[in-house]
Amino acid sequence: MIPLKKIKAFLLDLDGTTYISDQALPGAIEFLSYANTNNIPVLFFSNNPSKGIPEYVQHISKIGIPVAPEQIITSTQATIDYLHSENINYVYAVGTPGFVGELEKAGLHLTDKDPQAVVISFDLTLTYDKIKTAALLLHHNPTLPYIATNPDLVCPTDEGPVPDCGALIALLKSATGRSPVIIGKPHGGMVRLACHRLGLEPTDLAVIGDRLYTDILMGKDHGLTTILVLSGETTALDLEQADWKPDFVFDNLAELLNKLQQ
Repeated sequence: MIPLKKIKAFLLDLDGTTYISDQALPGAIEFLSYANTNNIPVLFFSNNPSKGIPEYVQHISKIGIPVAPEQIITSTQATIDYLHSENINYVYAVGTPGFVGELEKAGLHLTDKDPQAVVISFDLTLTYDKIKTAALLLHHNPTLPYIATNPDLVCPTDEGPVPDCGALIALLKSATGRSPVIIGKPHGGMVRLACHRLGLEPTDLAVIGDRLYTDILMGKDHGLTTILVLSGETTALDLEQADWKPDFVFDNLAELLNKLQQ
C-alpha cells in the first residue's frame, strides 16, 4: 500500500463503481476531472465482457465522461490474450454480439463443430440452445479447454442485480461437473495488460472497485493498492465479514475525491 497521493495511476472499475446502467455514480465525473487535471492516468477496468470497446466508449461518453479506446481494459481483451497464448484459434463462444465481435476482430474463429475450447461470458442474449451446446461439448470431451471471462455472480443494474458469468459457471458446473479457467479479475491477466499499457509496475497502481472477491482480491494478490467503494455490490456487512480487507474504504468516488483534495 502507498499513500493515496503517491499513486501514479488508477484502475477504475465501471459497473457499481463509476456508473450503474446509464447513470454516473456520485463523484464519478468529478473524480475523473481531478485525475485529468492532475495528469494521473486512469484506465477503465471492467470484468463485464458484454460490450465491445466501441460500445464502451459510446456508453461512457454518453454519461458525461470523456474516454479514449486505449483507456479501456476488459476481461474480453484478457481472454483474447490468453487464447492466443494457448494457440487456440477455434472456439465455441457464449456471449453477446459485442463480445463475439471482439473475438472475431482478434482473428478467432467461432464454431460449434470440434472447437479447441468453450468460452463463456456474461451474455445478455443468452438462450437455452447456447447453454445446451456448451454443456454437451464439455460433457462429450472432458479434456476440452473451458474458459470463462469473469467470476462475477451478478451485475448491478438500475433494476437490481442480474445474473452474470459466475451464475452461468455455476449452472454448467451442476450440469457437467466442469469448472473453467477464469481470466478476468481477480486473476492477473488484466493487471499485466494495464502495466504494459502504462509502463508502470503493479505497486505504482491502485484499483478502485465495489467487489471484494474480484477488484480487491486482484489488488491484494498482485501488489496493487486497493480502494473499495460501497456504491455497488459490497455492503458494510460484507466488508465486516470478509477474509481480506481493502487498504481504503469510501462510500463512493465523491468521498474518495474529498480525501484526495485534502
